[in-house]
Amino acid sequence: MNTNRTEVNENLTKAAPVATPGAPDAPKAATAKNKAKSAKGAPKSQKGAKASAKAKAPAKAAKKAKGAPAKADGPRPGSKAAQVLEMVARPKGATAAEIQKKMKWLPHTVRGFISIMGSKHGVKIESSKNEAGDRVYSTK
Repeated sequence: MNTNRTEVNENLTKAAPVATPGAPDAPKAATAKNKAKSAKGAPKSQKGAKASAKAKAPAKAAKKAKGAPAKADGPRPGSKAAQVLEMVARPKGATAAEIQKKMKWLPHTVRGFISIMGSKHGVKIESSKNEAGDRVYSTK
């Protein structure tokens, strides 16, 4: 069981062959798997947010001016908005129940659509009640 100590020492001191960097058989560099993360709920920098908003604003303006189509005066023909506008534009207008039935909407959807009609489509809609007590919408 006697081993020659010099043989053991020689084996330990021999360096393993090292491949040149970039060689196909060279080992890849180690990567850090645990990257630093910001704490949840940590406030973001105000300076960075303001600077990035200012930097993005000119780009958005350039995009709109460059390739944006002209905004239409009314809704697309055949759309639900166009159908409702046709109903409301009749001489007697349209009741909320008629709009609900034709469009298959709930009452709150009809009211919401009528309320934003002026801002989106530039139409003034008048609301009143008829003799039966039904809500009637008509254009002015």
